[in-house]
Amino acid sequence: MNNTGLFAILIGSLLVNNFVLAQFLGICPFLGVSKKLDSAVGMSVAVIFVMLMATAATWPIYMFVLVPADLKYLQTIVFILIIAALVQLVEIVLKRYVPPLYKSLGIYLPLITTNCAVLGVAILNIDNEYGFVQSMVNSFGAGCGFLLAMVMFAGVRERLEVAEIPKSLKGLPITLIAASLVSVSFIGFQGLFGL
Repeated sequence: MNNTGLFAILIGSLLVNNFVLAQFLGICPFLGVSKKLDSAVGMSVAVIFVMLMATAATWPIYMFVLVPADLKYLQTIVFILIIAALVQLVEIVLKRYVPPLYKSLGIYLPLITTNCAVLGVAILNIDNEYGFVQSMVNSFGAGCGFLLAMVMFAGVRERLEVAEIPKSLKGLPITLIAASLVSVSFIGFQGLFGL
């Protein structure tokens, strides 16, 4: 595919089909880790890394092992095992070299294994019949879209901390309302591709 096609895939996964705000995948870390900007960025960088590494591992395994052996039905199980191994690697590296980030991410770091956005990217790359380079671009765009959503929502949540909110809306209700408003803002990007 030419560069325009790769750029379209990048913009599509970043804005138009943002996994968090348009497809509602990866909501658990989106709501759980977005309270502070530094932990939101740290989680997002870890997700970008895992998405890229998962795609780099799952695409060739699917194309060169599962398809020739007629084992395509095992794709989800194989992809989850690969993602789990990669998350363990990220967890070990963060614990060893960036302990403050490791502590701030807490339980949400191992939850990247079950983050449906990571698995969703790997499966959608196959379903969309992307080549390896296209899959990597899509994964990078999806990861950056996750980062964009997390940073935007962390900013909103930090503003909510100092806002006067009615008692009945404090906590989770205002968080969900704010998340829905941020999500609605991404609907306008669907016009970029005439969807």
